Amino acid sequence: MAQAAPADTMASVEPEESDTMTIDPPKPTWFFVDGGWDMPGTSIFDGESGKMKGMVETRRLADMAIDPAGKYYYVSETIWSKNDRGTRQDMVTVYDSKTLNLVTEIPMPGRLLIGSRKNNFIISDDGKTGYVYDFSPTSGVNIVDLVKRKLITAIELPGCASLMPNPGVGFSALCSDGSLATVAIRGTKADITHTAPFFSASDDPIFDNFAYDRTRKQTTFLTYTGQIYTAKISATPTVSAPFSIQAAAGIRVGDAKPLDVNWYPGGRQPMALHRATGMMFVLMHKGEYWSHKASGDEVWQVDIAAQKVVKRFVLKEPMNNIEVSQTDKPLLYMNGEKGEVQVLDVATGEEKHKIEKAGGGIITVLEPS
Repeated sequence: MAQAAPADTMASVEPEESDTMTIDPPKPTWFFVDGGWDMPGTSIFDGESGKMKGMVETRRLADMAIDPAGKYYYVSETIWSKNDRGTRQDMVTVYDSKTLNLVTEIPMPGRLLIGSRKNNFIISDDGKTGYVYDFSPTSGVNIVDLVKRKLITAIELPGCASLMPNPGVGFSALCSDGSLATVAIRGTKADITHTAPFFSASDDPIFDNFAYDRTRKQTTFLTYTGQIYTAKISATPTVSAPFSIQAAAGIRVGDAKPLDVNWYPGGRQPMALHRATGMMFVLMHKGEYWSHKASGDEVWQVDIAAQKVVKRFVLKEPMNNIEVSQTDKPLLYMNGEKGEVQVLDVATGEEKHKIEKAGGGIITVLEPS
């Protein structure tokens, strides 16, 4: 019969201690990739290292916005008590940016199941107010106090969507009549005005994933045929005359004629803007009008002020979403139908990283203050 080992020779067992990992607040080199239909969550990557930093819990068709102060990630979402059925709940969910822990949920009226759009859920430049697009059954916007974490009011905005901040006023939105609506908030009341129509939503629509520049208080728009507009955002916005991206590259202007093959912009998120330099990066493909969902075979770098294409990048494989880091040495972030992310150095065109299974949805970066 075996004898027990003496107590002093038995291996000591260290008690387990649990801990919680934290990450830094969002940095200018980071980018955020929505998983799309194939993967849950929004993954956080560092563009310099190509390494994943964490993941924000987002459902399909949710929209994420970043607190300008970097303290929180906000998610506007619709969920059901039984996964894909049961009681529907619409809310803005708040996560701590360091721990990624849930902070709170702000109940919302209406139906927030819109998703995959950068401009359905926006935050005011001072970070105090959220504007959440709602469709139940008409277009509207829920206005949220992000400091007190409660709904301020819900307003109807028929025929309008795709929001942008309007500092000191409220917000502005694109409308189906071709105008830009401005919604001035007065407590729980809203005063709505419109510019004159400047584009045709039926003949040459604007891509809804446009770019707002917080420092210049300016929005840059791109149409299906390749027309580029800029709008100064104020209580009475002004919209510039457009110019053609094709003409800026020295080729024939894009048009809406059927079976007319040309270079056109396309993809789910076809454009990105480097705010400091005014350089715009556009996914382009050869096709005809209404091929706006086609992924890009090239990236065209456009100098907005000079109205000139200054560089063209040929891609190894088609890409569907594009963003650019707001850094002195910008990086391009792109993904396609395979869910792989490609990171390019703008200065050299060199591929710095290729990240597999990163996600196929829209890409978000931290905007400069």
